[in-house]
Amino acid sequence: MTTLSVLDFAPIVEGGTATDALNASARLAAHAEAEGYKRFWLAEHHAMPGIASSAVAVCLAHIGHATSTIRIGAGGIMLPNHNPFVIAEQFGTLDALFPGRIDLGLGRAPGADGRIARMLRKDLHGAAEQFPQDVAELQAIFAGDERLPLQATPGAGANPELWLLGSSLFGAQLAARLGLPYAFAAHFAPSQLDDALQVYREYFQPSEACEKPHVMVGTNAYAADTTEEAYLMASSMDQSFVALRTGHPGKLPPPVPGYRDSLPPQAAATLQAMRSVSAIGTRGEVAESLTALIRRTGADELVLAGNTFDPAARERSLSLTMQAMKAACPA
Repeated sequence: MTTLSVLDFAPIVEGGTATDALNASARLAAHAEAEGYKRFWLAEHHAMPGIASSAVAVCLAHIGHATSTIRIGAGGIMLPNHNPFVIAEQFGTLDALFPGRIDLGLGRAPGADGRIARMLRKDLHGAAEQFPQDVAELQAIFAGDERLPLQATPGAGANPELWLLGSSLFGAQLAARLGLPYAFAAHFAPSQLDDALQVYREYFQPSEACEKPHVMVGTNAYAADTTEEAYLMASSMDQSFVALRTGHPGKLPPPVPGYRDSLPPQAAATLQAMRSVSAIGTRGEVAESLTALIRRTGADELVLAGNTFDPAARERSLSLTMQAMKAACPA
C-alpha cells in the first residue's frame, strides 16, 4: 500500500484559542501514529488568525513528546524567512530530542503576504533567489563541513530527512538536481502537478540522500459515514480558502450545509480549482479517489490535509481513510 502521512496546520477554530489548537494537533498526531500513518507534518504560515503552527520547530517539540514512533517534521519551513544556521540548530535540536524521527521539508514561499518582509526586516525576493544556495548551505551545516567558519551545536552531524516542497516547476527542478525527495502541494495549488512530477523524474540526479526519485503528493481528504457528512466537514476549510482568496482570512469557521452550492459562480470556480485534488466522501469514495490519484501520479507517498472544525471529526476521518486504503490496497 502507498505510504500515507498527515499534514496539519494546528487550526484555530472560531471560539477557540491557540492553546486549544496545539493540544488538538498533539492528539491528532498520537491518533495518526496509532492508525499507522508514517509522518505528521506541520506547515509554516504567518499572520493567519486560524493557524497556530507559525513556529514550526517549537510546535514539533510539543508533537514529539505526545508521540513515540511516527516521523514528525516541517511541511515545511519557508527557508527565505530564516537563516540556514538557525534552522540547522533548531532541527539539530529536534533530531537530538527525537532521533531518527525528524523530517525537514523546505519551501521558498514566504508563507504570508508581503507584509511579512517588513516584519522580518528581510528582502524576501532576494532571499527567494538565494534559496538553492541556502539549501546547499543547510546541507553543509548538517554535514559538519569543516570549511564553514562555525559549526552548529546541535546541528552538525544531525540527520533530519530533507525534502524539497513546491507547487511549480522550480521546486521540481531543484529537487531533481540535488537528488532530494520532492513533495508537491496539490492540496491547494494543483495546476502544475503533472508537469512538475514529470520534470522531477526526468532530470533526477541520484545522491547519497536519495538513489531514485521519491514523490509525495499533498491532497485533501475527508472521510465520513456518508458523502453529505464528508462535504459538511470539508465546508469549514472551503470557507477558509474563499476567505483567504478574498483577503479576509480568519479562524476556521463551523461547517455550513450546502456551502459550495451557495457560492457565486466565480468563487465556486476558484474553490474548485484549488480543491480539485481532493478525496471527499465515504470510505469507498475516498479510497477510489486516492487510488486514482496514485495511479495518475505514481506517488510513493500521499500526505493528507483536511482541517476540520471538530478535531474529533478529523481523527475519525483519518481512521476511516486508513481502513479504506488497507482494504483497497492490501499488502
